[in-house]
Amino acid sequence: MVYFVATPIGNLGDISLRALETLKSADVIFCEDTRHSLKPLNRYEIKKPLVSCHKFNELSAAEKLADLAAEGKTVAVVTDAGTPVISDPGNLLVRTLRERGLAYTLVPGACAFVAALVLSGFPADKFAFLGFLRGKTSEKRAFLKNYADFDGTLLFYSAPQDVDSDIALLSEAFGNREACAVREITKVHESAEYFSLAAGLAGEKRGEYVLLVQGAPKRENPLNSLTETEHIRHYVEQGMSEKEALKAAARDRGVSKSELYKFTVKDKR
Repeated sequence: MVYFVATPIGNLGDISLRALETLKSADVIFCEDTRHSLKPLNRYEIKKPLVSCHKFNELSAAEKLADLAAEGKTVAVVTDAGTPVISDPGNLLVRTLRERGLAYTLVPGACAFVAALVLSGFPADKFAFLGFLRGKTSEKRAFLKNYADFDGTLLFYSAPQDVDSDIALLSEAFGNREACAVREITKVHESAEYFSLAAGLAGEKRGEYVLLVQGAPKRENPLNSLTETEHIRHYVEQGMSEKEALKAAARDRGVSKSELYKFTVKDKR
């Protein structure tokens, strides 16, 4: 059995009892960076064989992991911090296990972008996590263009040396929106700083960042400038039945169909 185990993103106390039990019972632990993973493992006196699994050797590591699982070994997979697969190695491992029909599961826990969404206070009913901006500048611009009209909160990971250039690209793609930079989550210097994309984020950049950007402002439907009767009649003239037109107009105006029904009666009179 293979267990993908979430580990703390800062405070080493943020680990579940199930995660500790899983790591202690594992025959081998696959780590993004074995040196980094030794710190939490030593903290909890967990001594297991470690295998390096990072983006440069993920293919060979996936085959090794699958072979061990096929032999009946209990394997745990961790990344440097947080939940495996989320902007970290692991997706290829999951795909390999699935293709070979081998059992795997997740031991959930800390995830930086989820914590940042909570700390920011930005709308959390609709959001898109887009990870690190990758590739050439032109590729980043093209990628961001796809989300210019998304009306939910947008979340990005950003390394300290990239924060200023990332914010400049976000401003170029989305205009001057409110943003928030969350850093050092669960650590002593945890902070959430609010700023406008046009002004940028002031100060020296230290630690890993989660950048949050408010969604695109809602665009007013031009049909809403019509009277209620004209609005319904517009859809009828487009070929809709009166019932369909009533539903469409109500959706446009953000009201219930019952609120507009009286205008269909009035129109008939």
